[in-house]
Amino acid sequence: MPTAPQNTDELYQALQDNQRRPYGRTRTVTAEELVDAAERFEDPLALVRTLLELQEAYAYGSEPRKSPVVFARLLTLFDEQPDVFDERLRHLLFWRFKWVANALRALPEIPLASLRQWLKEMRDRYEKAGLGLQPYYGQVYQLASHLGEDTAVAYELWAGRTRTAFSDCEACEICERALYHLAAGDDERALRAWEPVLAGQESCQEEPARSLSYALLPLLRTGDTDRARALHLSGYRGCRRNASMVGEVGRHLEFCALTGNEARGLELLAENRNLFDEVDSPLDLFDFLTGVDVLLRRVESLGHGELPAAGYAGRSWTVAGLGAEVRGRADDLAARFDARNGTTALTDRRRARIDRAPLLDALELTLRTRTLDEVDPAAVPAAAPAPRRTADLPGDLPALILRARELDEQAHPDAQLCWARLRKLVAARGYTHPDDPAVGPFVRLRAELLADEAGRAGDRDDFAEAADLYEEAAGLYEDAGAPGEAALSRASAALASAEIPADGDGGGDDGTEAKAAAMTAAHAAMVRLHEETPGLAPYLEARLLRLRATALGLRLQTSVSEEHVTAAFAEVELLHAFADRHGIGGQVSGAALLRAGTHAVSGDLATAVTELDALLLRLKEHGPAWHLPRTLGLRGRINLGRQDAQAAHADLSEGLRLAGEWATLAADNGRLHGDLAQALMHLGRADEALRHLTRSAELDLRRGSRTDAFCTYSNAAQLSLDLGRIEDCIALLDSLLADPGVAAGELDDRLVAQLRLTRARALHAGEDLKAATAEFVALAAESAGWDDDPGSHAMIASETAVLLGESGEFGRAREVMDQAVAAHALTPRYEHLSNALRELARLQAEREGADGLAAALAHLAEAGRIADEARAAAFEAGGRSLDTALAYEHGRVHAYAGEYETALAALEKTLGLLGEPDTDQDRAGEWAECMRLASAVEGIYLERTAPALIRLDAALSRLNALGHTDEAGPLASLAARLRDEA
Repeated sequence: MPTAPQNTDELYQALQDNQRRPYGRTRTVTAEELVDAAERFEDPLALVRTLLELQEAYAYGSEPRKSPVVFARLLTLFDEQPDVFDERLRHLLFWRFKWVANALRALPEIPLASLRQWLKEMRDRYEKAGLGLQPYYGQVYQLASHLGEDTAVAYELWAGRTRTAFSDCEACEICERALYHLAAGDDERALRAWEPVLAGQESCQEEPARSLSYALLPLLRTGDTDRARALHLSGYRGCRRNASMVGEVGRHLEFCALTGNEARGLELLAENRNLFDEVDSPLDLFDFLTGVDVLLRRVESLGHGELPAAGYAGRSWTVAGLGAEVRGRADDLAARFDARNGTTALTDRRRARIDRAPLLDALELTLRTRTLDEVDPAAVPAAAPAPRRTADLPGDLPALILRARELDEQAHPDAQLCWARLRKLVAARGYTHPDDPAVGPFVRLRAELLADEAGRAGDRDDFAEAADLYEEAAGLYEDAGAPGEAALSRASAALASAEIPADGDGGGDDGTEAKAAAMTAAHAAMVRLHEETPGLAPYLEARLLRLRATALGLRLQTSVSEEHVTAAFAEVELLHAFADRHGIGGQVSGAALLRAGTHAVSGDLATAVTELDALLLRLKEHGPAWHLPRTLGLRGRINLGRQDAQAAHADLSEGLRLAGEWATLAADNGRLHGDLAQALMHLGRADEALRHLTRSAELDLRRGSRTDAFCTYSNAAQLSLDLGRIEDCIALLDSLLADPGVAAGELDDRLVAQLRLTRARALHAGEDLKAATAEFVALAAESAGWDDDPGSHAMIASETAVLLGESGEFGRAREVMDQAVAAHALTPRYEHLSNALRELARLQAEREGADGLAAALAHLAEAGRIADEARAAAFEAGGRSLDTALAYEHGRVHAYAGEYETALAALEKTLGLLGEPDTDQDRAGEWAECMRLASAVEGIYLERTAPALIRLDAALSRLNALGHTDEAGPLASLAARLRDEA
């Protein structure tokens, strides 16, 4: 605490503030300090209340050794000064006998005789107080279950009794009954017992998170994999990083290990690393460590024992090293408990969990499913699904080098596989270059490998690295006596350099002039290289011409200027004529592809499609076949531009199918997946689109394009939220935000902020108001420093204010909303601010009634000023009109405050602004809701039933005549109610 309370009023306020904190060391330490302060006041009531808070902090902070000590003090106070305990405090005292029983059971150093003696004390106290014994028998049953004794009698003595006011909550008792059936091997009966908790009908502080963790494996065994997946996502979020739910975390890790999600298990283990050191309950720790052990054994059995793993603080761990440590500690805990209990129950349970075989080879748990190979830095990056064509690579080194060059000359995709094999061979210790004139010197091979590496850097948009590598390759080619290859590498370096984003805007609004100028310069450099390098081999000259045409095509794409069209087409025709003359089929089709793209960029989509139709026919007849996916992809994108989503879907799907025949193409078709996702969205097939978005992001990530991958993942997260797949959205974002690159600052901070913003919205949609508000508050504070983007701060701050309003913190909400309004003044966000101000006004009036009317009207006045600004700026809202929405909110706010005449006048004004309904369903719905509220105010609160019914009957007639029967339903129900009450 910053300062100690000086009186009991301050003490009680500090106590209340502490109760709002999450369980953990901060809350516990503060509770200890409050007990010290209460003792100084010599006020027994204050001491009782602070001791109760301290015991709760110990119980939910996983410190069972301290909880019984605090309770002993409370029991002494109760015996000595029973009058201090009112009915509520007395209830809390007797309730917590169970907490002490649970705490003692969790400590292996407490003798079994002491456990039984405590239960006798509980029974004696309950009987003396005239309380029912069902809670006592519940503790007797739980002890028998813990000991591994025959629980049938103990279960019946507890479960067969009538519940009392001191029984565990319904949700907790449901869990105990289900676990009894689970221990008997009856999964289906256990799940039936669990259903009210699993369905969200019963809950408490620990539930449903506890039940969800236990139900996962029974759900798998009974074949309900979809529900197991859903409950894993929601259940894990309810227990993550929580020291009092460490056993639940362990069961989620075990679930990952048994469903082919070992990589996710390691990710979740890292997220819960704090639990190794924060948990002081031996029994809970045993449960957690056993779950960790199951996961680590599984990972090690799959050959990944050297993977890094998150474990005890103070050192770094591998899976194998942490596994050995965890096994030793868990075995020791099991032995200590069994020695205390005089049974082998915990050792047997631990062995059963460890020996359990995986239940599924693979279960897709999240939208970001990864394998151990993908998280193992020593493993070869996993490729896409196995191609239908396999490259036949020579085993002989000279033959492999010659094969790589032959395929590279053809621009064959299998050339990349050859270069990849050669890169490994060259990097190996003891490499000896072949002494073969046909192969040439080692320096040439080094140049070729650098050029291939540069191409891959360019593919992932790392143009600076690509340019440097191409320049280095050019120097090596010159050393090898290959001037043609050197010229081509320098031309490639010029193009890569031109694609590096400019630091400034180069005189243009968005850098387009600078990039266009860079492409012009690159093209000029290529022409000079072409002129200065005589005797080029035809395939090299064709490639150089291809680079020239590409540079002017990119210039046109950047500038979209008519003055650049003719030059772009001229270069394409030069390439086509040369390639056709020399019979270089790959470059002929490449020229046709460039020509079609140039038509598309210049706005002639019909001609572009015609060109591509002809090219596809040629490719199918003459090849090269590996150009088909790219050609279909371009036609698919153009069809999207022509609003023909069906044709686009057909092209892109076929492109993906054909790309799958080539290993290198299949691993690099992220754009095809992304474009196909867009086509599917246009076709209304959002769930399929989501799968392709995540696949696109995954492929981008594998090829090193982290920013592209995270942008696509961000879009996937937003789409999953739009689809109502809230837990999928949160799980995806949690995984992304836990990425080491994010923590290391390797990702753009605004992109990270967007991920956090989507997560905060998902938490709000998932009704986790506390977590959502905390994230929004943090984002609002962070975005306040975005001097270059005040509009985003206005948006974030206004949403934050609304969440604070939902939490009842209207003072803080007003402060944050003032920030939003100030940022809006710099970069207007009319609709966002108006919506937030109106909602804040509604929340305050709804919660505070007449007392909140003045503040609510102040919010509406601000919204009115923004509506005036929007009107003056000719701004058109994307949703409801700002003026009609404002008038309607005036009606609602005054109705909440009991100002019914004013409310009715405002609602009638709204109806006037809306005008009569027509065939537009959204407008009819808005009109009907306003009419319903106006009629309710008039008929119910102003008790003017007759005019309200006249209003309703006329409205129903209009809506039904227009076919808006759904919109008419609530009005008809209100009319029936008014007639019944008349």
